[in-house]
Amino acid sequence: MIAKVVCAAVLLVACVAAQHGNGGGGGGGYGKPPGMPYDFGYGVKDEYRGVNFGQDEESDGNVVRGSYTVQLPDGRTQIVTYEADHDNGYRANVEYVGEAQFPHEFGPPVTFKPQTSGYQKPQQQQSYQPPKQSGGYQ
Repeated sequence: MIAKVVCAAVLLVACVAAQHGNGGGGGGGYGKPPGMPYDFGYGVKDEYRGVNFGQDEESDGNVVRGSYTVQLPDGRTQIVTYEADHDNGYRANVEYVGEAQFPHEFGPPVTFKPQTSGYQKPQQQQSYQPPKQSGGYQ
């Protein structure tokens, strides 16, 4: 009889513990941490290589706003202005400044000849000498 009461008590405790969880964290309430405000910008302009691009961006912790510019190979400048948040996603406005320029004549294709490394394969030399035969163990 005592064994039945103990067994029933253990089952009751197990059922109550299963309904309330094990108390081991991970169970909600934390949520998403608030965003951090920031701003940054950079630009690169190298006339020799024909590179010109940059970006400016700022955030109040909820909405990110910014723009970037890229000098395109056809001579135009592409300017992208954007805004992004968790409710509306990423929205961009793209505009082009200037008129595309294409050459009327094309030169010969650029080709490259393989370079020689100057390395020459060494002449093969036999460095291994077979052992001399002896009369056996002494």
